[in-house]
Amino acid sequence: MAGLVTTFGAGAMTNSIGEIRDADFLFVIGSNTSEAHPIIAMEMKRAVHKGATLVVADPRSIWMTSIAKKHLQLNPGTDVWLLNAMANVIISESLVDQTFIDQQTENFEAVCKAVAAYTPEEAEKMTGISAEDIRWAARTYATTEKAGIYYTLGITEHSHGTDNVYALANLVLMTGHLGKPSTGMNPLRGQNNVQGANDAGATPIFSPGYQRVDDPEILAKYEKSWGVPLSPVPGLNLNEMMKSAGDKIRGFFVKGEDILLSEPNVLKLEKNLNNIDFIVLQDIFLNETARFADVVFPASTFAEKDGVFTNSERRVQRVRKAVEPPGQAKADWEILILLANQLGANWSYDSPADIYAEMVKDAPNFAGISYEKLEETMNHPGKSGIQWPCPTPDHSGTIYLHETGVLRGKGLFTPVEYMPPMEMPDESYGLFLSTGRTLYHYNAATQTRRESGLAAKQSEAFVEIHPRDARKRNIHHGDMVEVTTRRGDVRVRAIVSRQVRPGCIWMPLHFAEARANVLTNDAGDKVTGTAEYKVCAAEVRLLEQMPEDKNLFPGNYYHETGPGLQQTAD
Repeated sequence: MAGLVTTFGAGAMTNSIGEIRDADFLFVIGSNTSEAHPIIAMEMKRAVHKGATLVVADPRSIWMTSIAKKHLQLNPGTDVWLLNAMANVIISESLVDQTFIDQQTENFEAVCKAVAAYTPEEAEKMTGISAEDIRWAARTYATTEKAGIYYTLGITEHSHGTDNVYALANLVLMTGHLGKPSTGMNPLRGQNNVQGANDAGATPIFSPGYQRVDDPEILAKYEKSWGVPLSPVPGLNLNEMMKSAGDKIRGFFVKGEDILLSEPNVLKLEKNLNNIDFIVLQDIFLNETARFADVVFPASTFAEKDGVFTNSERRVQRVRKAVEPPGQAKADWEILILLANQLGANWSYDSPADIYAEMVKDAPNFAGISYEKLEETMNHPGKSGIQWPCPTPDHSGTIYLHETGVLRGKGLFTPVEYMPPMEMPDESYGLFLSTGRTLYHYNAATQTRRESGLAAKQSEAFVEIHPRDARKRNIHHGDMVEVTTRRGDVRVRAIVSRQVRPGCIWMPLHFAEARANVLTNDAGDKVTGTAEYKVCAAEVRLLEQMPEDKNLFPGNYYHETGPGLQQTAD
């Protein structure tokens, strides 16, 4: 979001999900789309079926690579090298959209200067991708009219993740792939309302609608609207909060998040939580974090409350209560109001509609989206909800952004230089570890591991390791192994697979008994603080070999397979 707001002026997908099927070129980078975003992946599959060219840039072979024209299997953490080299080709071969650059962008010359040294030949040495493939990808992207970029945490969860976003944005701006159907730059949100949470101001630097808290005019507007004095000082980002636990921060209110499964370097966080004075947990089930909670507020699920969700494509949609919450559980907003009034706030909201109306009143991008207007969309099957920006009541919403010009005023080219990951393999830790999601479980698996069908499909944690690396360590498919980093170790089942490249291992994050985030690095991006979940130095050693007559994961395979993928060393 930070990179998109800086370069374009809006922190969301520039285009809509329905446009994907009509694209002619899809550049998917750092996204295991078919497992983490299966509905969006269906649209990509439709596009490929219609003749679109799909290029996947990812250190792993994933299902999407089986239908891709090219798999750019880059070395972990070398995204800037790949993207700057593509920019080098586009500029040096005069494939840029000069008219768009002249009329709608600024700072292009700085990027030209920065990428001059990033030749495809030099990039091949760093990324492991052939110079020929880099040139082909750059030329094809630049010369295809309907060309869109799709990315997610594989781009952002790095110590230099914002630089990765800037480098992608540079490609979009220099080719003019913005403000048109089936183009743009599209971060795929990994949870059902994370876009809405950001829209509402659940960040340390923005009020609702991406209005900076340190802007004097914005500050004055909200002080008048809310009738209270406000601080102009941005808050701590998530990584800073976790590192301040037990020191600067003496209390936590954790809502809908299992921080002891999802945060990096989690053993350090556990130690810090022992020094916290007071912890409140608000969730629908008890989770790992509940072990440290002083108070637990039982919350309601999505089906037990009213409100609005905003999805990846900026579509605001009504959510309606289907059933009553069980026991003492309440909707999140009701819990917060009860708590606030105990503290003397004297809040008097009667419904989520009241809260939402207050939010959109002072946020120009959402000002034209009311509950009443959202209700009207329900009479149009397949088109429910409204996409922001929607500044006035008579506005119908925005299918794709920047159609009449870049929202920022002019798109900002941002030169970036390659910086290596904070940890590189060495004699003690000879492998790169990356983590991510699988098809069958969702984030901390607070819900999905309670569902018998999903639990049966994927019952235990695992680590993928390449046959070459497995042979060096006398590890066979199905053996129990110990994965170690400088922060801790976990015991998991080994999956010997060519899906990972030599020198790399991969683990899912969903399993409390084998927490991948015991291992991950909490080094943060300089802009956002986002931790480097996607790459750190690790090692694997054999614990126990599996008997040859034992069937690994009976009756299922541990994630979605596709044509051309090798499940094991065979």
